[in-house]
Amino acid sequence: MSEKLIYITDNDIKRLRELIEKAKTLDHEDKKYLKELRDELNKGEVVSSKDIPPNVITMNSKVRLRNMTTQKEMVCCLVFPEDSNADQGKISIFAPIGTALLGNKVGDIIEWKVPAGLMKLKVEEILYQPEAAGDYHL
Repeated sequence: MSEKLIYITDNDIKRLRELIEKAKTLDHEDKKYLKELRDELNKGEVVSSKDIPPNVITMNSKVRLRNMTTQKEMVCCLVFPEDSNADQGKISIFAPIGTALLGNKVGDIIEWKVPAGLMKLKVEEILYQPEAAGDYHL
């Protein structure tokens, strides 16, 4: 994960911390990623949902990304684990790419290690951010 400052809404951090605690007590298949997510949350700057800039990826944001190696674009939505569906482009926050996306903004390049090497995605556009649309979720 990168060391740059990321922004997380107060609603998202509350729900994600609760989710991490719950998942730790279960035999959760994504358990190995909980530490990475917890580390990301700990280094993020918490911002009120009403004050989060509209160019920041929050939970349930739909974003357009560009693979910096292939230049191919993809659209995905960052979701809570129970809503994930790869066929629909819904990426769980517990997945390494999901954890990497949270709190980044348009123009950022997100890097993380995959078996084939280092993956780099550029955040091209936020197509939908709940907070910018007035959808303040808990």
